[in-house]
Amino acid sequence: MPTTPTKRLDKIDIAILSTLQKNARITNTELARVVNLSTTPCFNRVRNIENLGLIKQQVTLLNPERLGLNLNVFISVSLERQVEDALRSFEEAISVRPEVMECYLMTGDADYLLRVVVPDTKALERFILDHLTKVKGVSNIRSSFALKQVRYKTELPLPANGMTLPDEESAPQEWL
Repeated sequence: MPTTPTKRLDKIDIAILSTLQKNARITNTELARVVNLSTTPCFNRVRNIENLGLIKQQVTLLNPERLGLNLNVFISVSLERQVEDALRSFEEAISVRPEVMECYLMTGDADYLLRVVVPDTKALERFILDHLTKVKGVSNIRSSFALKQVRYKTELPLPANGMTLPDEESAPQEWL
């Protein structure tokens, strides 16, 4: 019989999430050992966490430099008009580009901030001239090269003592 997921995460649930953020390939047996549970209760807690929609996906992080993707570039993009159709059109055009790793709708001087990973400056030039400048409504493009990655992490900060999840009305859509 399926259990209804609880809306409260305790210290053990947080430990499970923290461990899975570090290593999604960990076996249930090893995970249970790390969080000091037996395997069945650990499995049930992971299932509950999954049913709550807290695990978005599991991925393998690749080494971009080993793959020849040596330039990490941040690109600020301004649009001519910030109307819904222009925003949607830009987002659709950007979402199909494989070199765009992240795209954020921003406040401030630029409308969007992109993080683009490419092999070299020629590839960046091709991306900007062949794709970005051709997106209807783009009015300004400014690029900044990352000289060194000082910190990169994928683990979200979690409260060590547990937490109560927000109600569905106030929860971000990803939590539902």
